[in-house]
Parts: sequence; structure tokens; C-alpha cells
Amino acid sequence: MKIHQFVTSLSYGDAISDEALEIQRILSEEGFESEIFTHFYHPRMAKHIIHHREYYKYSSPENLVIFHFSIGSPISKLFFRIPEKKIMIYHNITPFEYFLDTHRILAKECYKGRLELKRFIDKVDLALGDSEFNRKELEEVGYKTTGVLPIVMNFKKFDIPGSPIYKKIFGNGKTTILFVGRLIPNKKYEDLIKVFYFYQKYYNPRSQLIMAGDYNGFERYLYSLYQLIDKLQVKNVYFTGHIDFEELVALYRIADIFLCLSEHEGFCVPIIESYYLKIPVIAYRAGAVEETMNRGGILLREKEFEKIACLIDLIVKDEDFRKKIINSQLEALKKYSKENVKKILLKHIKSIMEEK
Repeated sequence: MKIHQFVTSLSYGDAISDEALEIQRILSEEGFESEIFTHFYHPRMAKHIIHHREYYKYSSPENLVIFHFSIGSPISKLFFRIPEKKIMIYHNITPFEYFLDTHRILAKECYKGRLELKRFIDKVDLALGDSEFNRKELEEVGYKTTGVLPIVMNFKKFDIPGSPIYKKIFGNGKTTILFVGRLIPNKKYEDLIKVFYFYQKYYNPRSQLIMAGDYNGFERYLYSLYQLIDKLQVKNVYFTGHIDFEELVALYRIADIFLCLSEHEGFCVPIIESYYLKIPVIAYRAGAVEETMNRGGILLREKEFEKIACLIDLIVKDEDFRKKIINSQLEALKKYSKENVKKILLKHIKSIMEEK
């Protein structure tokens, strides 16, 4: 059996793209021939992909295809009609309501994507969520055979110093609060700024808030955040936009706290990346966040900005408390080891291979 993957886009530094590459490595280690077929790709990823239009040369009823489902694309249409055995991995689609005021086109695509999700109910042999939260969504829309496959991650890639330029710019001795994620409304960047306002004003004026993520297409939302910053007169708040991986690693190495106040997450990979890099994580309980944290870090059940600011101050000043949080995160991280996730992946593949 040959096991191939379909992704809408293979991007540089994207969590789903990284997972596809890691799955490919695992399959190759197990002796399976495996290619990645995509519609869009970053130039750096060109050597890893075959255009989806070429799949007819590889297609066979004996194959197994793993499809990373996202917003509708020609990949979805191809996956729908091929004769192969099929596994779909659902990474969640943000509810369209979050984008109505900032990006009508994306709101439309998210709405269509959730409708398209229903088209595959009887067309896949197994539907996987990368969290129990996502698996339940699949079950709720009608999928019969479901399971969970935590995101397959390559932690070793973080074992680098990071960008010396970013270390020079941001490694200034200030206490650093970091969030990593695309600048979109469901991530609630405004709440990060409000917490930071209380922390900087009442606890630590020598502090900075760094928010790393692409804001292309969301300039209107970005402008509203700048208006909030001006209104609160808060200082040392930075939006990096899209950055290279080396720059991201540098920010992680500078960070004292990783703060996530998002209100919709299907998994939230930066939480696990922060675990690995021993950054204390504070995150709001939304979507799959509690499951992803796996009893590590600090889970918020309410958003009380003043209290969160106080908590940040406590973690920064109390070394023993900080160590306890980091140790809880390292214990939680075992769930996401390559060995553990590899076993889960191969078990799912075996279940499909053994079907008559």
C-alpha cells in the first residue's frame, strides 16, 4: 500500500504543513511510499510537493490517502472522487461569525468550508480530529467512524539559537509577554493588550508585549488594536507580522510568559511549542485549549484582566512557582512525543488496512 497526503497548501512554518512533512517521514520510516500533493505551496516547499493535478499518475484503489481538511479548494474536489481508501484529518474551521466585521471574504470561505465538511460524511473511511474537541465536531455533523490524532510535531527544529538580530532588538532586559498566532479576531488580541495594560501600569513598567503573527488581510482589525493601544496609552507593544522561523525561535527564547486569551482554538500549537521551550503558559479555556494543555501550565476559566496581570507578576517573581509550572508542562508534553503520536497514527492506518 502507498500512503499519500493531500493538503490545500504547503506553507513555510505552518503547523499543518509541518505535520504533513512529519507524517511523511514516519511513513517513510515504516517503508511506505509517500508523496504530498498540494494546490498552493511556498517556494521553499517546492522540493517536497507534487501538484495535485499530477495525482492521476499515482492513483490506485490500493492506495490510502490522508487529507488535511481546510477551507474548500480543488484538493477537496479531487479527494471527493478518487477511488482510494480515505482518512481525513480535520484541523477545525473557525466559525465565520468572527470575521463578519473584518474580513467578509474569509467569513464566506469559513461558512462554505463548514458546509463542505458535511459532503465527506459517507466518503471517508476514517475521520480524525487533532483534538477531542475537533473529533466531537465531526461526530456532531454526522461522521460515524472517528478518532483523534494529536498534531505530529518536530520539536528538534527548535534546538537552534534563533535570529541574533531579533535577540538584539527584543532582548532588552524587559519582562516579555508573548503570543504567537495569526492576527485574527477570534484570537482576541484586544484582551492581551488589556491584560498588558494592567501589568505594565501596576506591576512592571519595564515590560513588553510581543504579538507574532501574520496580519495580511486583517489591516482593519490591526488598526482597531492600534486605536486601543493609543486609548490606553500603553507602551512597548509590538506586532511583528509574518516572521521567519529563526526569528520566531528568538522570540520564544526571550519570552518570560506565553499568554493565550483566544476564544476559539482547534488545538493551538504555540502552547506546545512553549512547553518544549520551557516558557510558562497562561491560557484561557476555550475550544481545545484545556485538552491541548493536558494539565500543564495555568488554565484560566474566566477573563479577569486585573487578576491575570497579578498572576503574571507572581510567576515572574516567584522562581519556585515558575519551576512548578514548567515541570507540569514538561510532564504534559510527553503526550505529544513523536513516539507516542507515531503509535496512534500507525494504529489508525492499520485499522483501515485491515478493513475488507
